[in-house]
Amino acid sequence: MSANRDLYAVFRPRKGRIVPLVAAAASLAVFTFVAVTVQGGGHSGWSTPDRVMLIAFGALMAFGLWRFAQVRAVPTPTGLTVHNLIATRQLEWSQVVNVQFGAHSSWAVLELDDTETLAVMAIQRNDGQRALAEAQRLAALVEGRSRPSA
Repeated sequence: MSANRDLYAVFRPRKGRIVPLVAAAASLAVFTFVAVTVQGGGHSGWSTPDRVMLIAFGALMAFGLWRFAQVRAVPTPTGLTVHNLIATRQLEWSQVVNVQFGAHSSWAVLELDDTETLAVMAIQRNDGQRALAEAQRLAALVEGRSRPSA
């Protein structure tokens, strides 16, 4: 049962998750610090709305970086849900024809039965050997579940 649970473990990038979270926290902290400590008043000083907008910009930047950290692919016995940066797509295994992870690809790509492709940003090249192992695990899931036996 443990091997089956490992097979259905959620795909998540490692570096592509840690770096954006650290950068999000840093950007929010820096923008807030600058907004609080910058000189105010006078003709060329910062007003309260300026400070609020600076903090809001830092929060918006942190949110965008946080979204990068949320990419994942969730396999189940019936299919795969791919959560990319902007969109989420739910697929049945029968819709997935092949998994590609070429030497020049930034992330894994699914070939679908409607001739479309779908990036799986959860499996990222910058994770090195771990990414290759995850791409192979996804390919094994697709191979074992996508096509009924003839």
